[in-house]
Amino acid sequence: MANRMLGQECFDLKSKAISHLHDFFLNSINSDVSAIDLCYEIPTIDYSSLFSENHDERAKSLEHLEKACEEFGFFYLINGVEQSVVEGALKGISDFFELTNQEERSEYLKKNPMDRIRWGLRSHAGENREYLKIVAHPEYHCPSKPASFRGAIGEYFKRMHEVELGLAKAISKILGYEETYIEKEFKLEAGFDVSAMNLYPPSFQSKGSIGVPEHTDPGFFVSLIQDVNGGLQMLTHKGNWVTVNIPRNAIFINLGDHLEILSNGKYKSHIHQVILDKNEVNRISMATLHGPSLDTIVAPASRFIDESHPPAYRGMTYKESLEFNGSDEIDVQSSLSQLRIPFSL
Repeated sequence: MANRMLGQECFDLKSKAISHLHDFFLNSINSDVSAIDLCYEIPTIDYSSLFSENHDERAKSLEHLEKACEEFGFFYLINGVEQSVVEGALKGISDFFELTNQEERSEYLKKNPMDRIRWGLRSHAGENREYLKIVAHPEYHCPSKPASFRGAIGEYFKRMHEVELGLAKAISKILGYEETYIEKEFKLEAGFDVSAMNLYPPSFQSKGSIGVPEHTDPGFFVSLIQDVNGGLQMLTHKGNWVTVNIPRNAIFINLGDHLEILSNGKYKSHIHQVILDKNEVNRISMATLHGPSLDTIVAPASRFIDESHPPAYRGMTYKESLEFNGSDEIDVQSSLSQLRIPFSL
């Protein structure tokens, strides 16, 4: 009861206190997967409407996006990437795991910090998945096998990069800037994008219920596609877990750590996890972290700083933040909690 009362008090505080909710959640939330909010409705954003020639439709869509970013922090995106391209990418990932053997895949085990392709296998109580991580941008890296992989995944990355630049324009507008602001501030044309392609086992084959433990993701935002719904759970502003069930023809978008930093906590990067309890078959997903360029210094923008709202985060380059906890660039591990500036309530 005391923890819940403390949680409610934290939610009632204004922007400075809100910026510390992630630490509160990570330290005190009970990740009981049975406590799922079944009534929570994740918003859906029509990408095409954000750029409609009809002024009223465009304004309404931008207003909807603003609400999704500020009150939710994640949303489904429709009419961004063609479904055939998404399905082709998922087929390419499936082919990689099915048409290569483990000895071939182990070629991409960690060799050095500058790896641009990395394979791994986790099978223990805290994490259950096989994964392939590749740097997707500014230069696309991919394994040599299978032959179908390069074209299918490359086409998805090409389309998704176009969507990334479009969302940067739309989010710049709702933050009160010129539409080129985020693209220039994050140097997205040289942005460092890493894709994690995951194969999660059925629950009866896993060692525990956790596919990936609680975390947030660095970068501008994360895009997710998957072949089977279920597994991914998001922690909402209210402290409830919700299951992400991506509608057909949609991509899931989750705002990243560095948009939270840039907006000085106005927009939040939400804690999430992957649970395997209901996995009846293998599940494939691809989470792509769309980041600033490695040399970009990300700090709270002046628009979001005043006497009542001092900087809540330390500024540093994207590369430094990715390596802050001793990780490699391709690991794309969050350092958000360490970048927060302590304050007294």
